[in-house]
Amino acid sequence: MPTARATRGPFALSASDRARLRERVERAIGLARRVGGRCLASITTRLDSSVDPCAVVVASRATDERWFCFEQPERAASALAALGSAADLEARGTDRFSELGARWRTLVAQAIADPPDGPPGAGPVAVGGFAFAPDGGDSPAWTGFAAASLTLPALSFARRGGDTRMTINAMAGADDLTDQMLDRVESRLEGLRAEPLPLLDPDPAEPSRVRSAMPPEHYEEAVDRAAQRIRSGELDKLVLAREVQVITAHPHDPGAVFGVLRDAFPGCFVFAVGRGQSTFLAASPELLIRREGLRASTLALAGSMRRSADPAVDDHLGEQLLQSEKDREEHAIVVRRIRATLKRAAVWVTAAEEPVLARMANIQHLATPIRAQLADPVGAVELAGRLHPTPAVGGDPVDRSLPLIPALEGLDRGWYAGPVGWIDANEDGEFCVALRCSLLADRLARCYAGVGVVRDSDPRAELAETEVKFAALLPVLAA
Repeated sequence: MPTARATRGPFALSASDRARLRERVERAIGLARRVGGRCLASITTRLDSSVDPCAVVVASRATDERWFCFEQPERAASALAALGSAADLEARGTDRFSELGARWRTLVAQAIADPPDGPPGAGPVAVGGFAFAPDGGDSPAWTGFAAASLTLPALSFARRGGDTRMTINAMAGADDLTDQMLDRVESRLEGLRAEPLPLLDPDPAEPSRVRSAMPPEHYEEAVDRAAQRIRSGELDKLVLAREVQVITAHPHDPGAVFGVLRDAFPGCFVFAVGRGQSTFLAASPELLIRREGLRASTLALAGSMRRSADPAVDDHLGEQLLQSEKDREEHAIVVRRIRATLKRAAVWVTAAEEPVLARMANIQHLATPIRAQLADPVGAVELAGRLHPTPAVGGDPVDRSLPLIPALEGLDRGWYAGPVGWIDANEDGEFCVALRCSLLADRLARCYAGVGVVRDSDPRAELAETEVKFAALLPVLAA
């Protein structure tokens, strides 16, 4: 009887881990034969603390292989990176969050895996995201990014502080053979490479071109029309976005862009989601939901102001933002909606009485942290679905504002302003809002930024605010 070969290299399994994986695979095949369908076999191992999860995934990804990186460096070096696909879950429509949540529960219910241990994200996880609209992402640019898409990766890497773990996932069917499955795992482990993230070319031979997908005047007109509807009492707030494109002489390098964003925005959620020939990446300041057992937390983020290299001017700009009636009105709408939504699922919800300043490298926002104690164990995906879209990216009231967005913007948002993140086997997880983001495909980068329009919004000022937000990515992509 053939025996699966042993892995060589820095990610080699120990003899005990290899035996544990064999036992899990054999049990999963047996379960698949009894109940039908496919069953998950999974093990989690400890890696050296020097391993950089996202660098490993960027260096090791194969052509067209799904990959995922999600970091918040300032939060104890938190990172979750994933490679390949053991199972894909996709849906569309208004029930897409609940549908994927239910399918994930079914998948992990029969999983033969290690008990929870290690940093958040260790063990079986589903990673991915959701389009802003229930049927979003239909345009050719968003091919591969379904309206709702979560992937159980073949390999994932989780880190918090100095604790780094690797999880191996294999879906077993009734006709699978243990040694063949183990050989595939060992082969993939041998292909892993522990290399630094690539660097951007500091001096490209040919300059890039930056262009608006639509004339800036179109955006100013859209803002003006939205403000008129708000002043008429039809709605309270509407978020409008625009697209700017960067065309380069050579293909964009998503790994290098990710590395620059990770260094420049350590307080943000820096992510990259690779699908086919495209990569969606961002440095987002906004947490949509984090669930840890029955504890849930989120961040209301609305109202923006540029920053200054002069500390005195920077403080003055922050104070202007804190005192701005227009920005505080916009922010209060977001806080009220989030609190009301969480109250329907919680024993209690608490939020700071006054917003604080959340300062990023090039921009500052009004921010209000919000926490809740859940009454029932609602999963992270369903919680994301209940909160999305907040008025920070959609509008208020929802039923009146959302139909106006595509009509006024004239673009397919795809995953822009949608939830991106992960969920584990206990349905804990975290999703951020995809802001300060770009969709890379070959030499073209599509960048997205939006602002909240209220009754006193000035079209020129709102256009200028989008330029401030674009400044997070344009200097990197257009270098």
